[in-house]
Amino acid sequence: MKLTAAQLARYKQDGFLVVNDFVDIASCDRLRRRAQQMVHDFDPHGLVSIFSTREQNRLSDDYFLGSGDKVRFFFEEDAFLPNGTLKQSKEKSINKIGHALHELDPVFSEFSRTPDIIQLVSDLGIEQPLLLQSMYIFKQPRIGGEVTCHQDSTFLYTEPQSIAGMWFALEDATVENGCLWAIPGGHKLGLRSRWLRSAEAGMKFEVFDSSAWPEERLVPLEVATGSLILLNGLLPHKSLRNRSAKSRHAYTLHVISADCCYPKDNWLQRPPEMPLRGFEVSSDRS
Repeated sequence: MKLTAAQLARYKQDGFLVVNDFVDIASCDRLRRRAQQMVHDFDPHGLVSIFSTREQNRLSDDYFLGSGDKVRFFFEEDAFLPNGTLKQSKEKSINKIGHALHELDPVFSEFSRTPDIIQLVSDLGIEQPLLLQSMYIFKQPRIGGEVTCHQDSTFLYTEPQSIAGMWFALEDATVENGCLWAIPGGHKLGLRSRWLRSAEAGMKFEVFDSSAWPEERLVPLEVATGSLILLNGLLPHKSLRNRSAKSRHAYTLHVISADCCYPKDNWLQRPPEMPLRGFEVSSDRS
């Protein structure tokens, strides 16, 4: 599957591109089954970490900051009762799994290195691509949390900007169950902030532009199972809460160029023994 000149022009203009039927249904089913098995096998005792984009400075615990080279589990913000116990089963409470699925799990590693994805990255002009981050997002029924308007480059910064996000719909994504919303052309507004490691420990925001996002320009990106949404790292996008009875599973990959600088104060870091790599298959890790 090769992107056409028209598709590349649309991506350059809007900062995002929807590619329908990029993934076959069988592959979507396989990823969903694998994620469900991983959650089933996960023992959350003493490892409760809650994902929230409304309080990013809270996410400075070692469990989160040390997940760049691991597979870790993060709960929905509304998954717990006031006494700290889960409202429902852990299978219905996990927000996401991150952030090295593409490195450490054979099923996700294979999916992340298909010829179609390799061709796609080549079409985008990303030279010497490196797979930086992967996430499995559940967007749970009734408690799926909001992701506020943001730019991926705030959290995964490179010099120059080279981040491209791939968002794979493993289930239908609609306004009802919390699909993505994006500001067409918003990637041309420039980087608003960086979330970086502080010298005093923990995380902080370095703000370049504190003006509000023009959220009146947001458009919903409703897509069917198997669709791919390409996201420029500077594109402002968000998703609303899921209060429906339907989940909205998705798998995401972020790719950068080895030609760019990836600063040491980015939150996601790898140890020397596990450097970033591209699309080559490593039997030692997967």
